[in-house]
Amino acid sequence: MKLHAIERGEGPETVVFLHGLFGRARNLGFLQRGASATFRTLALDLRNHGHSPHGPASYALMAQDVLETLDDLGIERFAVVGHSMGGKVGMMLALAAPERVTKLLVADIAPARTGHGQREMISKLETLTFPSSLERREGLALLEPITGSRPVAELLLQNIRLGDSPGWNIGFDALSRDIHDIESWPDLQIAPYEGPVLFLRGGASPYVLPEHHDHILALFPHAVIQSLPDAGHWLHVEQPRAFLKEMMAFLQVPA
Repeated sequence: MKLHAIERGEGPETVVFLHGLFGRARNLGFLQRGASATFRTLALDLRNHGHSPHGPASYALMAQDVLETLDDLGIERFAVVGHSMGGKVGMMLALAAPERVTKLLVADIAPARTGHGQREMISKLETLTFPSSLERREGLALLEPITGSRPVAELLLQNIRLGDSPGWNIGFDALSRDIHDIESWPDLQIAPYEGPVLFLRGGASPYVLPEHHDHILALFPHAVIQSLPDAGHWLHVEQPRAFLKEMMAFLQVPA
């Protein structure tokens, strides 16, 4: 499956940005713009998101989509920066195609089951009834009681077609059906990835915990695990400049 891509910058090295659940490529625009002064960068809409096609959701399929898209663009080797679900796609890429992934930055996710309420939220969204017409303010009022968070409601709203005949403009049915797999991590019998990896977690986030460290290091033996103090799961939104500084320092070290 060929994915929709936003491309910025030029350079001998390529960095691929992968968003999280219910996100899209443009959500990582600040980081992409920061990296594009040094690297060729691509931000991708993963399947069922943004402008990309829809289909069953698994990490093996999502990683294959990325490889097929980069093959189509003639990109053989690349670094990956992935947040949350996109971080798991990045991990799968590094493990499945280690000869192609030069570096991996995983933002606030572990190779483990890390749900933290997504299944419950999606169950509520499944019951959502759209009115005959919907504008932004009304959409936020509809979503905020379900999400319990204005920022999450704003994130979700980008996935809804506003105006007359509103509805989901993403592959919501596929995401809802496969949310168990998205929240989980497959049991892989695979060689570890020996390249450089940075796990950058939010210091106030529950997604990467000390009990995950051994499993991280079993799959990524050269991984470094760092925290952005006081940041939550959306660390790149809450502390964008601190995230960009850590990201660029990691990416610019020769592999």
